[in-house]
Amino acid sequence: MVSFNVRLTFNQEDRADVTETLRLLAEASRQEPGCVNYVPHRLEDDPDTVVIYEQYLDQNALSAHRATDHFKQHAVGGLYQKMRERRVENLIALV
Repeated sequence: MVSFNVRLTFNQEDRADVTETLRLLAEASRQEPGCVNYVPHRLEDDPDTVVIYEQYLDQNALSAHRATDHFKQHAVGGLYQKMRERRVENLIALV
């Protein structure tokens, strides 16, 4: 299992557009056969920061996700163009 968080910060004026882009990206990503979880969150105390929790069956499933048209359109062509900062936190399950 491959699990990680992606933490993205955006400008306040992009909040509505980012929310809609994440809705579309999450909806499409959840349909991928190797996607276990794809859940975007907004931080309660910092509404311009988004954390996306992602899980894939394996590295091949993650690679397939990054090769999809919806990832290229909504992440690379959308979110990545508006983000101020991006950080990935790779996770290791304890149990």
